Amino acid sequence: MNAAPPRIVLASTSRYRAELLRRLLPDFEQRAPGTDETALPGEAPDAHAARLAVAKAVAAADGLGDALVIGSDQVAELDGTQLDKPGSAANARAQLAASSGHTAHFHTALCLLDTRDGRRQVHVDHTRVHFRTLDAMEIERYVEREQPLDCAGSFKCEGLGISLFERIDSEDPSALIGLPLIALARLLRTAGVVVP
Repeated sequence: MNAAPPRIVLASTSRYRAELLRRLLPDFEQRAPGTDETALPGEAPDAHAARLAVAKAVAAADGLGDALVIGSDQVAELDGTQLDKPGSAANARAQLAASSGHTAHFHTALCLLDTRDGRRQVHVDHTRVHFRTLDAMEIERYVEREQPLDCAGSFKCEGLGISLFERIDSEDPSALIGLPLIALARLLRTAGVVVP
């Protein structure tokens, strides 16, 4: 008799990550990892994202003996400065003004933790977003219309934010939204999950 497939758990309450994961898997549960996301002194952005993806998966896996837990985190940087979620319209406008005409780097990390054997698979995607030169009225209209206050970099590329860019350089367009699905599908197949 075949063993039951493991539970799939997304270590995030993000609606954006859940929407992405539904492209691959119809059934999964979400758990809030409650992880401190503060960067360590001198920590590189890609290392910061990878560490948090693992920490989120580990936290959400607590008490689960037969699950595949997906942790993910994204760290954005502009000219060496980390771009956090703006939290306010004023901060979003300031971030977009600073990004105007520049290139922001997004490091999106993924960890698939198999609680059956403790195996951790980790991947980090690197995306470069080239902003076109934006004027103050464009920024104002964008922030007012889309309210990107909970998004690192102050935009939603799956929405109107795409109009802010000259181009995006990435191996996986879903990574910029917050969950690199190409890599995740590969990691899930490695763990025995049929995708598609």
